[in-house]
Amino acid sequence: MELITTDICIIGAGPVGLFAVFETGLLKMRCHLIDVLPQVGGQLSEIYPQKPIYDIPGFPTINAQQLVDGLMEQIEPFKPTFSLDERVNELLQLEDGSFITRTSDDTEVRSKVVVIAGGLGCFEPRKPAIDGLEDFEGKGVAYMVKNPEAYRGRKVILAGGGDSALDWTIFLADIAEEVTLIHRGDTFRGAPDSADKVFELAQQGRINLVLQAHIKAVKGNGHLQRVEVIGRDNEVSVIEADHLIPLFGLTPKLGPIADWGLNVDKSAIMVDTIDYSTNVKGVYAIGDINIYPGKLKLILCGFHEAALMAQSAFKLVYPDQKLSFKYTTVYGVTAF
Repeated sequence: MELITTDICIIGAGPVGLFAVFETGLLKMRCHLIDVLPQVGGQLSEIYPQKPIYDIPGFPTINAQQLVDGLMEQIEPFKPTFSLDERVNELLQLEDGSFITRTSDDTEVRSKVVVIAGGLGCFEPRKPAIDGLEDFEGKGVAYMVKNPEAYRGRKVILAGGGDSALDWTIFLADIAEEVTLIHRGDTFRGAPDSADKVFELAQQGRINLVLQAHIKAVKGNGHLQRVEVIGRDNEVSVIEADHLIPLFGLTPKLGPIADWGLNVDKSAIMVDTIDYSTNVKGVYAIGDINIYPGKLKLILCGFHEAALMAQSAFKLVYPDQKLSFKYTTVYGVTAF
């Protein structure tokens, strides 16, 4: 059994968890991060490392892995420690208010504060009801884009109406031989600017846009070859395809977190927006795993939540210290 003592235990090493290291590091708090994945970055690294992101301040566009790499460089001066490829199974609060966090590998982390930044928790892609879909998983059907170059010069169909479907349609338009986006509605749930770009690409003839339609079945001989689509007139058409990428979001599951006595609503943890604390003193939840009125599941919102959390956590880690700032050579300011 490994015993680690730190100021803050962060559950989740995705972008919001990593930025929390920066915000708490400025206040001279030490962090240890735990993640069930074998690498840092959360969904960004595991699901879509090459996905373009358009809403990070200062970057007109940045791909997911570049953002993760930048965050790791940013927090390097604060020397965080990590337990990767380990699942958090148990959280115990001791009589003095501190916590013991236990993992699947019998690692124990003792800390004064616990920050849950687990994204969507344990997640799996939502699979649409399409005949033969699972038969072609790994044979042309994928629920995420890990390597865009795999689609170069190929015929690709994407299905969905959210940000991921829009973003990947825009990105793959410059890579694939042919890109088709199929959506049940005639308007999109994603960012209006991205939707405008998709409509513009369709008008230019650079992509095929099929609206008010859904995929009925997938066919092929050992590998995906064609997709059957039911259109707005209920007629079935056939589109040739080498790849189908259904992008209908993820199904979140909190896992053991659901048994920790936290207030939970629809697989998300309820928090106080003053500091993103939970109903358990010393436990905070930031990023996609929390919920509150007006919640937006954006990375930049998680960054904001991490900053306010850090200010509050400081009072628990250093109850006898008054928070003030002075100039230093490391990032300009630090606490004390």
